[in-house]
Amino acid sequence: MPSNKQCPRFLDLIATVYNSADSLRNTMASAGDETPVRVLGLRASPFVTRVLIALKLKGVEYEFLQEQIGKKSELLLASNPVHKKVPVLLHNGKPICESLNIIEYVDEVWSSGAPPILPNDPYARATQRFWADYSDSKIIGAIQVLMGVKEGSKDEAASQMATALGHLDNALALVESGQGKEHGNFGGDCLGYLDIALGSYVGWLRALEKITGNGILDEAKFPRLVGWADRFLEHEAVVEVMPRTDELVEYHATFPLLRAGASSSQ
Repeated sequence: MPSNKQCPRFLDLIATVYNSADSLRNTMASAGDETPVRVLGLRASPFVTRVLIALKLKGVEYEFLQEQIGKKSELLLASNPVHKKVPVLLHNGKPICESLNIIEYVDEVWSSGAPPILPNDPYARATQRFWADYSDSKIIGAIQVLMGVKEGSKDEAASQMATALGHLDNALALVESGQGKEHGNFGGDCLGYLDIALGSYVGWLRALEKITGNGILDEAKFPRLVGWADRFLEHEAVVEVMPRTDELVEYHATFPLLRAGASSSQ
């Protein structure tokens, strides 16, 4: 429970959420919403890609609403008043936020007719959640530093990236050993939770290689992970939603201009 000193801030947060919920209902009503599933996002975001892959795997039809960089829509602000970030899944007008949380929601709501995204075994489920959290804590920050969109030592970022990829390559080796076969996925025969979480970065890792001229997914260092990444990119659900490498390279080149344009228009 929050302490007495924290209570006013905690109550303010609760009030913000409830007020935003009312705002969201009004916004959806004025828009005449008739689509059961909507996704608020940016096409280039790996976190948005996760949500789209999960929906594709479950065969869920959805409407994608592209947000503008630096100019957040009223619908986004009303849907995610705490973080004000994409992705947001709107299911029958109700918002679900945070990409990994959304994946679990999709897996539970659309549980029939498609293989589960999270394994049924509690230990396997906990293990995949651990590695997904590890990927988020180590990879995205390193990508941002290496691309020059975030301050930091590029040498340290490259070292952090290599260490993380090495651990994940070893984790995949353990999974394949447990399955008794090579060339598998973290989720077994089908794409699973960790495949989606880690795989969402593959497009940007490939783009990073082109932008910097340095090998990131090095087959000599990470043979299993490179093979897995190639198979992941060829999966039908991924092909349909993962931005191409050249798209991401172009996006990176124009990102400062997009941010500048958004700032000047506000």
